[in-house]
Amino acid sequence: MNILSIDPGREKSGVAILNQDEILLHQVIESEILIEFCIANIKKFKILAIVIGDGTSSKEAIKNLKNEIKEMPIYKINEYRTTDAAKIRYWKDNPPKGLKRFFPKGLLVPPRPIDDYAAIILGERYLENNKKKK
Repeated sequence: MNILSIDPGREKSGVAILNQDEILLHQVIESEILIEFCIANIKKFKILAIVIGDGTSSKEAIKNLKNEIKEMPIYKINEYRTTDAAKIRYWKDNPPKGLKRFFPKGLLVPPRPIDDYAAIILGERYLENNKKKK
C-alpha cells in the first residue's frame, strides 16, 4: 500500500511517498504547489491514503486537500518530535564528513531543510500503527 505523507508548512512542505518496504520519493516543495504535487502523484504511484502531520499548518492543508481530492482518505498524525527524528534520519542517510563526524549528531544542523525526512517519519508512524491494528 503506497501512501503520500505530508509535513505541511506555511512556505515549504515535506512530502514522501512510501510503503512498508521502501521510500519511493521524498522532497521538500513550496507549499503553494502542494495540491498540484498530490494530484500529479496519486495516480502515478497508486496512492491509497494521504497522511498529514497535525502541526500549525495542517488545518488549511487538510481543507485544501479535501476540496481538491475528494475520494482519498486523509489521516492526521501526531507530529510530536518528528523534527528530532528527521535530523537523526538525515545524518544516518548523509553521514557528516571531516571533523563534523566527531560531533554529536544532535548538535549538527543539516545543510538543507529536512521537512521531507519529517514526512517520512510521519508516514512510517502511520504504517506502523496500521500494522499493529491488523
